[in-house]
Amino acid sequence: MVPARTLILLAAALLAACNRDSGPSAAALAARAKAQAAFEASEQAWRTQRLADLTRPDGWTSLVGLHWLDPGTHRVGSAADNGIRLAMGPAHLGVFTVRAGKVRFVADTAVTIDGAPARGGELRSDADPGGASIVGFDDGKGQASVILRGGRLALRVKHADADTRLRFTGLDYWPGGNGWILPARFIPHPPGKTLPVVNIIGITEDIPNPGVLEFTRNGSRYRLEALDEGEGTLFVVFADRTSGHGSYGAGRFLDAPLPDAQGRVRLDFNRAYNPPCAFTLFATCPLPPPENRLNLRVEAGEKAYRKPAPAAPSSSSEPAA
Repeated sequence: MVPARTLILLAAALLAACNRDSGPSAAALAARAKAQAAFEASEQAWRTQRLADLTRPDGWTSLVGLHWLDPGTHRVGSAADNGIRLAMGPAHLGVFTVRAGKVRFVADTAVTIDGAPARGGELRSDADPGGASIVGFDDGKGQASVILRGGRLALRVKHADADTRLRFTGLDYWPGGNGWILPARFIPHPPGKTLPVVNIIGITEDIPNPGVLEFTRNGSRYRLEALDEGEGTLFVVFADRTSGHGSYGAGRFLDAPLPDAQGRVRLDFNRAYNPPCAFTLFATCPLPPPENRLNLRVEAGEKAYRKPAPAAPSSSSEPAA
């Protein structure tokens, strides 16, 4: 006969075993739920800001033109008698003169330059430390600025009433999750190293390349070359196995913080985003360098943009006889 004390001890042991097999404790489940809620709130805040930046009146979806400014004089406006014809804007915006790598502007209509009423002057390009001069027109709805790409100057034009902005269809995202927030190791390159990067219009530019980011996913090691565009962060242009298969075919962008003292960097692929070229024909986006084409499906971040259906042509009916 088994003593009563032994039976009690056996029952206690069985109860403890059952408790161990019943899964996480209530406290663990609560902590997990709290962490998930914090993650979702953080991601939603980022997505909300991303959408606001993209669709603001002067955001990337407002681009309506990219016009090269070769040396000489260029009359610019929406009328047919201009050398450079704008898709939107005043019939005659003004005259842009390019000489010795500098651009001067004389207005033919009411404009502002950097927010102040003006009749013209020398314009900075986006290569200037102070940024590009902004020529405002159409009561502030339109903007023109000078950009420098591959040694050539161009006029970038935006308008708040751009069809790409007014008919924007929204952003879609891969499921992602906490599992796509990955620790990476920053391996620095020698100071001054650059990486040749081709953009979507075929121009190659040498961009500062401070180092490479090394991370592991599902037991495999991957590397991404990081670029420095002077924003105080690391900038990554990458393609992966979803590019052209659910994600934008020409790759995606990812911003990452600078490494800490131990060279650690946090890569949040949930915040991988489409380049401006996914939304407009008039951007000059860099393409992923060969080193940044991952043999990996990154099912996190933005999916390919679904452009709106072409607008139906307006029809006019003849009045009844």
